Amino acid sequence: MTDDEIIAAVGADLAAKEPTPPATPDAVAEAEQVIGYPLPPLLRRLYLEVANGGFGPRGGVLGVPGGKWRGDWADIVDAYQAFSEAPDSPVPAGLVWLFDWGDAIWSLVDCRDPAGPMWGWDPNDGLDRALFPQGKNLAEWLAGSLAGTETIPTR
Repeated sequence: MTDDEIIAAVGADLAAKEPTPPATPDAVAEAEQVIGYPLPPLLRRLYLEVANGGFGPRGGVLGVPGGKWRGDWADIVDAYQAFSEAPDSPVPAGLVWLFDWGDAIWSLVDCRDPAGPMWGWDPNDGLDRALFPQGKNLAEWLAGSLAGTETIPTR
């Protein structure tokens, strides 16, 4: 799927629900400033054109500041500051905590690359093995979510 097709599909999927309004450009800029990298263009467009979070698997992708709270973390900045800015964090700068699968398992998006490679986080077998590449980018991950085939990341 192209980025335009994903944006249209996410918008159509959210149309029957109560989506959060799109993010403001200032909120996206604030998130990028804290993260230190620009968001992948597809994610940026989704936040600005469709909704400030609430899409993706189980409608649970976190938004940027100013969105509707959806769980333990208010937004991607809140999660990023809690996990990635810790002095002993095993997660490189630029990887953003995007979706919480539960049981401490997350999907992260790599903002260091415009394609947004996806990473999994599962500390249940030890922190030394917790972070691993999912072998797909953000567009593929969202397409899987729209198709209902995206599942908890595994090594």
